[in-house]
Amino acid sequence: MKSYIISFDVGGTRLKTGLLGIGGDLIESNVIAGSANDGADVLYENLKSFISKTIKKRGNPIGIGLSLSGGVDPEKGVVLLPGKYKNLENYPLVPKLRTEFNVPVFANNDGRLAMYAARYFGKAKDVDWAVVLTIGTGIGSGVLLDGHILEDSHLQFGTQIGHIIMDKSADNFCLTGNYGTGETECSATALTLQVRAAIQRGIPSILSDKYFQNPFDIDFEKIIDACKQGDELCLRELNTWIKNLAILLINTVHSYAPKRIILSGGATLAAEMYLEKLKELVNKQVFYYSKGMPIEIVIAEDQEFTGVKGAAAYLLKRLKMI
Repeated sequence: MKSYIISFDVGGTRLKTGLLGIGGDLIESNVIAGSANDGADVLYENLKSFISKTIKKRGNPIGIGLSLSGGVDPEKGVVLLPGKYKNLENYPLVPKLRTEFNVPVFANNDGRLAMYAARYFGKAKDVDWAVVLTIGTGIGSGVLLDGHILEDSHLQFGTQIGHIIMDKSADNFCLTGNYGTGETECSATALTLQVRAAIQRGIPSILSDKYFQNPFDIDFEKIIDACKQGDELCLRELNTWIKNLAILLINTVHSYAPKRIILSGGATLAAEMYLEKLKELVNKQVFYYSKGMPIEIVIAEDQEFTGVKGAAAYLLKRLKMI
């Protein structure tokens, strides 16, 4: 196979892999359990194993792209990610992979790369003002202003919408050192913790028995399934979560004035449960000119793999192939 890219989206919960053509087409993809608690050395060995097997089967790729959380140096890897992924902060992931395979390797922040995916392969190709939010274990973001994807020497420009403080009186502590941030109030993890806490307080739910057998069995997917079955607790907590997400999106509009907000990440696989309500709340409360012209809120293409596609787009951009 010629002219392909190996791409990874490294999350705390899951590691997503992809093989892509130079037009952004996802030829092959996979999701495996993440290894955040196992540390950076285990991650490197897992990546090396996957790349070696792929090269043996398909030949050398154009290059390797990495989507990572936190402040990311494209030439090194993660340089600012306190406590979120064991030993990954300042780990020379990019140089080690370059040395091992002798092909171009570049990394960037996962939220920013979601915007690269949208700009070059997805739903931001026809607009110059847009924001991408990735909703999963945390919340990432990427921002397009007047046709330019925000980047700066501090590595985090446009990627920190999830760290906006929404309610400083909230109990939920964020790795940024603040309380009540977008990430602690609006991520898939946030909804999961809301439901677990409510069950623990004794509020009845069809998930109660499962929770008391093992609380960690209650995740975002099971909560959405319970909502579809009409579970009152889960529906009530989902409604709270939608309101919180609407506030974060309103803050996003007031900060960056996007014409379009693109949602991606694992939580968007359940978008049919909340997207219309979210649109209604945002466009009812946002302070925006002109009235009667709603902010577009859409779901990304290949929403679970925007990081994978974005890492490939960034690699192609660095190689001046797009």
